[in-house]
Amino acid sequence: MSFILTPVKPASARSVLLGAALLAGAHLAAAQAAAEPTPALASIAADTPAVYLIDPAHTHIQWEVRHFGTSTSRGRFDEISGHVTLERAAQRGEASITIGTATINSGVAPLDTILRSSSFLDVKNHPQAYFVASQFRFADGQPVELRGELTLHGASQPVSLRAASFNCYAHPVLKREVCGGDFEAEFSRSGFGITYGLPFVGDTVKLQIGIEAIRQ
Repeated sequence: MSFILTPVKPASARSVLLGAALLAGAHLAAAQAAAEPTPALASIAADTPAVYLIDPAHTHIQWEVRHFGTSTSRGRFDEISGHVTLERAAQRGEASITIGTATINSGVAPLDTILRSSSFLDVKNHPQAYFVASQFRFADGQPVELRGELTLHGASQPVSLRAASFNCYAHPVLKREVCGGDFEAEFSRSGFGITYGLPFVGDTVKLQIGIEAIRQ
């Protein structure tokens, strides 16, 4: 058995220089891209009014109410839409949120039927609930309270959402700013004409709201 060795021609000086130039150009382009802020990062620092569309995949409203003074009944709404406007420099904001009342979900089908009936939410005549707010309170440049009005069961009452947390970030895929946080609120259902089951089923309804919204 024999082997034939074929000599490899050494790279010319020209090809070596060309390769080095291409490699240096690639590194320079990467460095410039890293140094330049993306539109989303630049938008976070903007002082102009910004409109954010609620992301239903990362937004939820959970409710809870005491049951006969023993356990706490809990559930959620599965259909939420709306938008939020923030003016950070001026410390102003607006919010408009719509909730599909028929999407109430306690995890117990017979109970959901009762909650959708005329005894409680009466979703046939009131298929949507609304929360609108135009009074935002800021602290350290972040919204900490949204004072507005909740319309439910055909009645409207003042309700405030208190922020437990709030943050904004640059979405790595959407390349847009996303803002949101966790909010808390409570109201008396009797104030909206929902009195069935009182006092055995509690009057105070507590809300836990997690929201994310995408800048438009």
